[in-house]
Amino acid sequence: MVATPVPPTRISNVPLWIRRTLAADPPRAKSLVVSLFGDAIAPHGGSIRLKSLIELLELFQVNERLVRTSVFRLVREDWLETMRNGRESSYRLTRTGFRRLEHAYEKVYQRPAASWDGAWTFILVPNDGIPAPRRSQLKQELGWEGVRQLTSHLFAHPTIQPEALIEILDRSGTRGKVISFTGATTDQLGMSVICELVNGTWNLKQVAGAYQSFMCNFGRLQLLLARSSGLSGWEWLAIRVLLIHSFRRIVLHDPLLPNALLPKPWVGDDAYRLAGEIYRICLPMSEQYLGERLGPATEAAVRILERRFCVERMAVTGHNKMNRE
Repeated sequence: MVATPVPPTRISNVPLWIRRTLAADPPRAKSLVVSLFGDAIAPHGGSIRLKSLIELLELFQVNERLVRTSVFRLVREDWLETMRNGRESSYRLTRTGFRRLEHAYEKVYQRPAASWDGAWTFILVPNDGIPAPRRSQLKQELGWEGVRQLTSHLFAHPTIQPEALIEILDRSGTRGKVISFTGATTDQLGMSVICELVNGTWNLKQVAGAYQSFMCNFGRLQLLLARSSGLSGWEWLAIRVLLIHSFRRIVLHDPLLPNALLPKPWVGDDAYRLAGEIYRICLPMSEQYLGERLGPATEAAVRILERRFCVERMAVTGHNKMNRE
């Protein structure tokens, strides 16, 4: 007798989806702390008691030792600073940490402008005058910004902002030691060469694959949410944090090139729309949950939340109003 194939187990509810997502790709503790601070804690003042942080991350299967190690390293790297009240410790974002997160999360919550004038920024890094460690840091920081190395000394990106480039040069200690050309354009023949470089140098296939995996997992979640009710506040927060954590990891490897240089259609646009739809759904109850533990978000913070994925104000306040009524 031929055995009947057993169909794959289907995820039947949201809590199970959360557990399976955590098990399939356990977030690194330090990276998860950054995601939590950047998306959820920053709008509530940017600080949290260590005890509360441990309790929140325990639900993501991150133990106390890993939390303490993570915040220690983030303090050393000038993301966080320690505050003490007697024997109790709290951690808050430094000015540098706020600035870094603000810059990074602009890429998460907003897509690049659709229009592009064809101009490029080229960065020439000379052989002499830059020690190897600084050169390595510069290359790494440029890579995080989507800038790619075209030749041994030449880097390029079509839309990097001057402020972002200056900050990278300052952090790597190479300001005044490299040459940048902003607004450079090429003729039609040169553009065809650049398009060939884009396909190889920017590794868009790998980025597209990551977006497709994101859409597969979170598309499944979207279907579950349409059939689910009665989720706890923590479950809504878990969805929000896992969503942003997963999406942020992809976006920070996405060079965010203009539409003119991307394949048509581009899966990154679909992933952004999906992320925004799920974020709108989980934002009200996750904010209520955070407000009960960290204090309510300020009016200024609410306005920031409104702009994320083009979220309307009603998405933040309307649900809570209905609950009170």
